[in-house]
Amino acid sequence: MSGPAAGPKGERIAKVIARAGLGSRREAERWIADGRVAVDGKVLETPAHTVTEANRITVDGRELPKAQRARLFRFHKPRGMLTTAHDPQGRPTIYDGMPPELPRLMPVGRLDFNSEGLLLLTNDGELKRHLELPATGWIRRYRARVHGAPEPEALKRLKDGITIEGVRYGPIEAKIDRQQGSNCWLLVALTEGKNREVRRVLEHLRLPVNRLIRISYGPFQLGDLPAAACVEVPPKTLHDQVGKLRQ
Repeated sequence: MSGPAAGPKGERIAKVIARAGLGSRREAERWIADGRVAVDGKVLETPAHTVTEANRITVDGRELPKAQRARLFRFHKPRGMLTTAHDPQGRPTIYDGMPPELPRLMPVGRLDFNSEGLLLLTNDGELKRHLELPATGWIRRYRARVHGAPEPEALKRLKDGITIEGVRYGPIEAKIDRQQGSNCWLLVALTEGKNREVRRVLEHLRLPVNRLIRISYGPFQLGDLPAAACVEVPPKTLHDQVGKLRQ
């Protein structure tokens, strides 16, 4: 018997794969579409399939590992590092230099190559999905250094959301922290976290970003965590902040 425990009525196969830490639910659905997943020896053709702990699940011919305890880590991502496992151009990634004893970790959201600060990492695909959903309502906070002198009224209007080139961005809170010559530090808060959202919105206001630091993600803070350091969130803290988790 392999694979994580499931209720008596079973669970969707992609959800079970995500809980085992192999990848996200979306990745699991792609693997199924590519014919890489089998249940009891039969290759699946659709993710609309439920399984229980009695089923034998394989991915690329290998048995699905047993689900591990959900774990969460705080990582201080430096600038000049990709939030990906591999880069064809050979640029450094967040996994370079990670201690070998760590489990396979997936990023919760992303920070682009030139952004820095707090990046959450987890071994649990379902936890990753939960923390990324806008419906979870967790606020991402940033310090953004922009070139120019922001107009306070223009920043206030971001609370109503904004549409840029057909893309709708939800409410954003942006406040002036301090002006330093031709640059200005802003405090920015949002809940959606679309791709390059902070940079695109501020550039739309003619405020090009030359430094972007994520200082918190929900209740988890960057604090004084050194650059490139990775520390685990205590299990009790994770349970208290996220709710009832698998033990």
